[in-house]
Amino acid sequence: MSVAAFLLLLVAPPLLLVRLTGWPVPAWPSLAQVEQWVADPITTQTVTGALTVVAWLLWLLMVGTIALRLLARVRTAARWMRRMPLPTPLQATATGLAGVAVLGTHTGTAGTPVLGQPATTTPTVDNDRGDLREPQSRQAPDQPAEAAGVVVPGGWLPQETAEQIAAAGALLWLRRRRSYRPDVPDPARHDADLVPLPAVVAAAQTAVATEPDGPRGSTGQGTPGAGRQDGDASVVVFPPGGVSLTGPGASDAARGILITAALQALRDPRQSVRLVTTHADVDVLLNPHPRTASVAGIHVAPTVDDAITAVTSRPAPSPVHRGEDQTGQDRLLLLTHAPTSPQASSRLAEIVARTDVALIVVGELPASDNWSVDSAGHIHSHHDPARRRGRLCVLDMAAARDLLTVISPADVHTAARTPSPPPLVPRPRTPHHTDDETSTTPRRSDAPVLRLRVLGGVTVSFQGTPVVIRRSAALQALVFLAVHPHGATGRDLVEAIWPGLPAHRVTGRLYTTMSDLRKAMREACGAAPIEHVNDRYRLNPGLDVDLWRLHHAVRQATTAVTDRTRAWQAVIDEYGGALADGYTWPWLEAHREVVRRHVIDAHVALADGQADPRQALALLQDAIRVDPYNEDLHRRAAKILTALGDHAAASELLDAYAQRLAQAGLTPTHLLSGTGHQDL
Repeated sequence: MSVAAFLLLLVAPPLLLVRLTGWPVPAWPSLAQVEQWVADPITTQTVTGALTVVAWLLWLLMVGTIALRLLARVRTAARWMRRMPLPTPLQATATGLAGVAVLGTHTGTAGTPVLGQPATTTPTVDNDRGDLREPQSRQAPDQPAEAAGVVVPGGWLPQETAEQIAAAGALLWLRRRRSYRPDVPDPARHDADLVPLPAVVAAAQTAVATEPDGPRGSTGQGTPGAGRQDGDASVVVFPPGGVSLTGPGASDAARGILITAALQALRDPRQSVRLVTTHADVDVLLNPHPRTASVAGIHVAPTVDDAITAVTSRPAPSPVHRGEDQTGQDRLLLLTHAPTSPQASSRLAEIVARTDVALIVVGELPASDNWSVDSAGHIHSHHDPARRRGRLCVLDMAAARDLLTVISPADVHTAARTPSPPPLVPRPRTPHHTDDETSTTPRRSDAPVLRLRVLGGVTVSFQGTPVVIRRSAALQALVFLAVHPHGATGRDLVEAIWPGLPAHRVTGRLYTTMSDLRKAMREACGAAPIEHVNDRYRLNPGLDVDLWRLHHAVRQATTAVTDRTRAWQAVIDEYGGALADGYTWPWLEAHREVVRRHVIDAHVALADGQADPRQALALLQDAIRVDPYNEDLHRRAAKILTALGDHAAASELLDAYAQRLAQAGLTPTHLLSGTGHQDL
């Protein structure tokens, strides 16, 4: 109907005008006709001619409008074609992020487990944070529907897997908080477990934190993909008979499958083993990684025969249970490389016949479905290479090793690859900063000064009037400079605010961010208290920053010779809450933990110096409010309650602590033994 109406408007008017009045310009008027028209302009013939000209002009205007609209649509289509997603290595690796396949061991067609997320879109930069995201996009004919994903250092993450990794990173920080033992603080805080998390985790956390509807999988409950129906575009179904992964992305996809199985076990421990592989396969994929055997959900067998035995020793589910198993919780994955001997090939044939096991072989496997995986994770049909069958997460070796250290149950002091933490506040003085200590010592003043509060939230004010920071990246940069009072380079800011992105891609965004921040402060107080010298940004030392006052109080307390009680109390008095409370920037957690440890150290130091155990108990209870996940604080408080004879209160305290840890996915350690109560 629309096409018919369009053609009618385009063709009918000129046909009608030609039929009624003839052609618009049959011949040019003669001189005699012009003279006659000048002498008598208003005649039936001239009025008819004028109306005819107006009608033709209106028709031409309509045709011109339609032509302009068509031209605009052609240009839009041409721009889209230039941005059309292509499975090139540049899109998968140069953008820089490492991911894990969303491996949902759910029942698909023919009762086979399902895996991953399908297809891809071109990464886009999300708001002023600069996060690389892959939103839902147009679906090409005969192609699986696109799924949201995140580009991270080393590959690509389906959105759901990014949420799992973000939750695993948060869980690691809780483990570090649980295991910290308060002591006399080091003002520079060189604690070995304050190493920031790997870039792949930081990128995933940033992407999840910037979701419009908030994190969808951060609670750690359930299994990825639970509740999906067969044919859902958000999963890729393993076909019966096993899968052989070939192509440039085969090994990366295998690493993603291995990591995702471990992530699922971390989220749902009901099944002790989710993936079986061998030492040789781990050596090839991870070169090697000693913690793989200790990761929950992964069983590493000595040989392929041992791996096959471990899989086949499990009784196959009955047909009734096969039909009832809609979540795939009881299914195993057997991940190995292509066999080199006829004996191994014949044994793998035993696995192909089982429907409760998904066989995944890196390399050619006869009688199996061949999935050619490119470096971006796209699965291409063996018979039709141009047609995609979905997308698996690809993961390079460095990112896979980093993720294993995050999700492994290893000691927190070795939970990151970096051997030592970066300089934390206060940063060692560089030759460029030769000012004496008093120039950076925070002090209160009645003179008009820009005040920055980063403890318990983030607020900026001048003479009591709030200063509005419009850009979220600008607010983040302001807090970062407050945490680094001696300054930070542009590269430091870029790596913190836009983790995982090459610096040259967001340098312009950094300049825009800092310009907006300076403008907001200049409008508020008439000056821009941000210095920029030699690509180094620094807040003016004359600012009133509550974090600087707290660190100054810590330095005073650790060096005080007399009146140490007042010095430690000053640390507690300066504490207004968690650093940038309410914000989830990945770089923030290490510095937030520094502040938290300073404050609980101060509480413990005061409690140790109390002669009255009840006053010591009150101080420890205040410290527990600062960090309710610290085990040593609960041990100390329970010990005092036991000494006071209040066994019921001690048991109640420890029971509540155990419940809090269980809700977070943690368990108590051995530190609570010897308190006189039941060992949790």
